[in-house]
Amino acid sequence: MLQRRLFCTRISKTILQSNPGHNHSKWSVKQVTKSNFSATLEEISTFISDSDFIAVSLKNTGAYSAPWQRILPIDTAHTAYLKAKYAAERFQVLQFAVCPFSIRGSKLIVHPYNFHLFPRDELKIGMPSYSFSCQSSYLTSMARQGFDFNACIYDGISYLSRSQESAAIDRIGNASHITRKVQSPSGHTVADSVFAERIKSRVKHWISSCRDTNKKPEDALISALRKIVSGDEVYGSRPCLSIDVCSERQVHLVLETLKDFVDVIPLLTPAKGGMTMSIRVVLTSSEEDKILLQKELQNEEKEHNKRIRGFREVIDLISASQKPVVVHNSLNDFTFVHSKFLAPLPPTLDEFKSSLCEVFPNVLDVTHLMKEISPLKKVNNLPASISYLKQRFFAPVDMEISNQAEATEVKTLGHDVLKISELFAKLYSILKIAPKAPEAAEGHLPDAIECYINLFNPCFASSHGLADEGVSVWTDNTRKISIKNLVFLWGFRGGTSAGQLKSLLYGSHEVFHNEFDVRLVDKSCAVVVFGNPGFSEVLLQLMDSGGICTSTLKEMLADGLTAAGYEAYQKVCELGLWEADLASSFERALEENDSFSEAHSQELPGICWNNDEMINLDDL
Repeated sequence: MLQRRLFCTRISKTILQSNPGHNHSKWSVKQVTKSNFSATLEEISTFISDSDFIAVSLKNTGAYSAPWQRILPIDTAHTAYLKAKYAAERFQVLQFAVCPFSIRGSKLIVHPYNFHLFPRDELKIGMPSYSFSCQSSYLTSMARQGFDFNACIYDGISYLSRSQESAAIDRIGNASHITRKVQSPSGHTVADSVFAERIKSRVKHWISSCRDTNKKPEDALISALRKIVSGDEVYGSRPCLSIDVCSERQVHLVLETLKDFVDVIPLLTPAKGGMTMSIRVVLTSSEEDKILLQKELQNEEKEHNKRIRGFREVIDLISASQKPVVVHNSLNDFTFVHSKFLAPLPPTLDEFKSSLCEVFPNVLDVTHLMKEISPLKKVNNLPASISYLKQRFFAPVDMEISNQAEATEVKTLGHDVLKISELFAKLYSILKIAPKAPEAAEGHLPDAIECYINLFNPCFASSHGLADEGVSVWTDNTRKISIKNLVFLWGFRGGTSAGQLKSLLYGSHEVFHNEFDVRLVDKSCAVVVFGNPGFSEVLLQLMDSGGICTSTLKEMLADGLTAAGYEAYQKVCELGLWEADLASSFERALEENDSFSEAHSQELPGICWNNDEMINLDDL
C-alpha cells in the first residue's frame, strides 16, 4: 500500500541565487523563434542526446468545435481517435515545448525550450497551402500567458511534414544539389562496360585539361563555346564537369567509375519525381581541399534541410534519439504531431499506432501512471494531478533548470512541459521506477512503466483493466459499461435536464423499473445507461413500435423523440458528421443511411429481403 505523505519541490540553488523569489511562474524556459532557431537546434541536439527522457507539450488553436466533440467517458478507443483526428486536422499548433530531462535520485535535470511555430510557404513554390480554425477560448488563454501573436506570425518557425517534404522535393526538382546513395544494379552488360569506359576517358581527359599549365589562352567566346560543348562548369572556384544520365543504372555506373579518381567529388542533381538528371563532378586541388569541400557540402545540406524541414528538424532529432517521450494526454498531442510533422492521419486507431510507433516507439502518458495511483479520482489535468500527489505523498524533487532565459522572464509560455517533467519525476519516485541493469537488453524500459508504453486510449483505467472493452459513463467512477447497454435519445424539448428525462422514463416500461441512468451528452442528446444486458434492444424496439406506456412519453414520441444504439454514434464519428449538436449529426446519419438503402434497393430491383433469407423474385 502506498502511504499518505506530503511532498515538496525544490529549485536548484544556482537558480535561487539569480532569482531569490523564484517560483513556478518564473521558471526559466527558453523561447525559440525563427531568429534564434539555428543556434538552438545545435544546443538542444546535445541535450536530447545526453538526457534520459524527453517531455513535450503542445499549445493549439483549439481542440473541438462543439461540446460533444470532446473525448468523453462514453467514447471507445476508436471513437476517441476519430475525435482527436478531426481536431488535429482542423486546428493548428502554435507552440511546441520540448524538455529533455534526466532523473538522478531526487534531482531532476531539465532543459526546457518553447518553440513558436507558424506554418507558411517558405520555399515560395505554392505549397503547402495552410488553413486552420481557431477556438477563441484557447487564443484567450494563450494571450493571458503573454503569447505574442504578431511575433508568432512574423517570426514563428515554419515546417514541412515528411510527406510534404517529399512533395516539395519533387516540385523544386533541380533547385538543389544533394548527395545521396544509389542502389547498385546486379550484373554488368557489354553496354555497361562501353558506357563506363567512355565516361572514364572523358573524365580523365577533362582532369588533364584542367591541370595543363602549358595551355595557351583562348578567345573568351571560343572558351565559352568549348565549355558548353564539353560540359565544363565551375562549382564555386573549382572546375566542374556535368555528365547527363538517363537512368539510375547509369548513375551507379558513373559513380562506380569515379571511384578511380581520388581528387573528384560527385554531386547528384535531382529531377522531378526523385530521379537523377545529371552528375556534377567537382575537381579538388588536394586532399585538404577535398576535405574542405566535403565539409562545405555537409554544411550546405544541413542548411538545405533546415530551410525545407524547419521545426521538423526537432521532431526528427527526438525520433532519432529513440528516447521515451513523456506527455500529458498522448492521444490529442500525438494526433497533432502525426498530422503536422509526419503525414496525414490514417483512418483507424490501429493504423495510427502502427505508423506512429515507427517514429516514436516509446510514448509515455503521465495520466495513465496517475490512474495507477488514483483510479477513482478525477485527475485528468496537470494541476489536479500535482495537487493530488502533494496531499498524499512525500516525493521531493530538486529541479535543476539550465539558465537559458533572462532572470526577469515572467512569461508562463512553455511551463506545462516543466510540470510534466516534474510530475513524471515524482511518479518515478512513488512507483519506485528504476532503470534495468546494464546487462539487460539495451533499449528496454523499466518493468514498472513498460506496460504503459504507447497507450493511446484516454479512458484506460489501470494496468489491471487492459482487456476490458467497456466504456465509462461517469467521470468519478471507473465502472465499465458495455456499449451494447447504451441508447442515445434526442428530439426532446430544449432545456430538459438529465434528471427530468430520467423521471419521464421511470415507470414507463418494465425496463425502467430496474437499474438505469441518464446522462446528457450535450443539450440536444442524452444517453440512457442500462445495468442489465438486453434492455437497450428492448427500448429501441419500444421506440420503433410506440409501446411506451406513459402519455407524456407518447407525446414526446409524436413530437420527434428518437433513439439509436451505439453503432449509430460510431457511424456519426466515422462519417465525419461533426454538426454543432449531436442530434443534428444523428439526423444526418439517418438521412444518409436511408439514401444508401434506397440507392441499394434500386440497384437490385429483383431482390427483396425476408429476415435472413435472400429471395429472387424472378424465381417465384
